Amino acid sequence: MSALKKQISDAMKAAMRAKDKQTLGVVRLILAELKRIEVDERIELDDARVLATLDKMSKQRRDSISQFEEAGRNDLADSERQELEVIKTFLPQPLTDEEITAIIDAAVASTGASGMQDMGKLMAEIKPQLQGRADMGTVSKLVKSRLAG
Repeated sequence: MSALKKQISDAMKAAMRAKDKQTLGVVRLILAELKRIEVDERIELDDARVLATLDKMSKQRRDSISQFEEAGRNDLADSERQELEVIKTFLPQPLTDEEITAIIDAAVASTGASGMQDMGKLMAEIKPQLQGRADMGTVSKLVKSRLAG
């Protein structure tokens, strides 16, 4: 079992002991998604894949929050925010804009990317370093502006 998955299992046990139903529900949701992936793909998840799954789940929550707020459903948006906060506890510390820019600059130097045709190669280099630590949509915009300018 990966270290991150074990940490999530331990969090479930702690939430059960503390009778924290909100956290328990979200942690069970995370574990169910991880188990679904393992069963569907017949693999044992490693930390990188668990992190990618958590990142995807947090992105889904952020999208839901914006849609609920546009629809005036603040009660549902608040529920999604609470779920997002629990998911964030398992993600690594987010990177600052300066750190992201430094990683992009280092990747540009190592790959020799010079134009938009190199974007895929550059993103493939950057994504493993930033997974779960930065919003990849924002990173993509930064890479586009770096390659265009």
